[in-house]
Amino acid sequence: MKGYLKLVLFFALAFSAPGLMAQDHMYSQFFNSPLYLNPALNGQFEGDLRVNLIYRNQYTSVPGSLSYLSASVDLSVPQFGGGIGLLFSRSSEGTAYLNKNNISGIYSYSVGSDAYVLSFGLQAGVTNRSVDFGKLVFGDQIDPRLGYIPGSTSGADLPQFNNKFYFDAGFGLNLTAGNFNIGGAAMHVNQPNESFTGTTYKLPVRATAHASYRLNISRDDNLYEEEKSYVIPSVVMYKQGPAQSISAGMQYKRRSINAGLWYRSGGQGGPSSVVLSLIFDLFINREGGEKVRLGVSHDVPSGRGLNYSNTSGTSEGSIGYETTLPSRSNAEKKFRGATRCYDFY
Repeated sequence: MKGYLKLVLFFALAFSAPGLMAQDHMYSQFFNSPLYLNPALNGQFEGDLRVNLIYRNQYTSVPGSLSYLSASVDLSVPQFGGGIGLLFSRSSEGTAYLNKNNISGIYSYSVGSDAYVLSFGLQAGVTNRSVDFGKLVFGDQIDPRLGYIPGSTSGADLPQFNNKFYFDAGFGLNLTAGNFNIGGAAMHVNQPNESFTGTTYKLPVRATAHASYRLNISRDDNLYEEEKSYVIPSVVMYKQGPAQSISAGMQYKRRSINAGLWYRSGGQGGPSSVVLSLIFDLFINREGGEKVRLGVSHDVPSGRGLNYSNTSGTSEGSIGYETTLPSRSNAEKKFRGATRCYDFY
């Protein structure tokens, strides 16, 4: 009975308060999904080809799936220090499978010198939003004494459509200067209509800002770059309509290991979280710039409504691959002496 009441509450919120629920998912391992965070990070890495995949399973004890996935591939183009990329993102929420799939192309361009790199990114694509209304539970399907009545049908008027396509666009900026990195992005700048009914509902713009500082704590500065140790404090701010969140924390980066501790505010009464992350870089061919990155993280929520005891937290897993193409040479790279955004993660 409690499980069905939770489902009813979930979908009542989803369809009666779209401004509250219609917001993008966010990853705790934001640095392992760079194109989703900011299209200006497209092509900003050491090698020539990069592939990233990240999966988030949120609130595993809450009835109904809350799962999110992003996959991207980007190619660094040495002639202008930027690149081209492709991003696929998917979210699946609730037992009625409120799904959202997006595929976007990304173009980025960089200017700068050996002291700084300023990059610009443009993103454009198509989103499909769908829901299975047959899986919803309405109030007239619940008996006050017996609970949900299996096989019953509801007399509620269903929305006009259960499937919708729309164009979606965004842009971003990123600046790396010395040991400081700062960037920002705006997604859904065209505010597409994603309503299933005849009433227009425009998806709010998602604004993101992020900043990091890299502090060298190695005692011997004569070490190779990959042998040094760093502490990297970072902050990431999200705002979309009335929803907003701030994630602040730091990483300890040493050789092939990166460990992080973060605190994320819930914003407007939402549950806050403490996040632990652990990243491993496996170098297949260090001289050729070929490596595999594995990442895991876990969110521990704290709040009156949602906490660890009734959600079991949120887990993320990520994998990335970078390589240098045989046809390219290091001499083609622009801004070779500058610190780049990938050095912070």
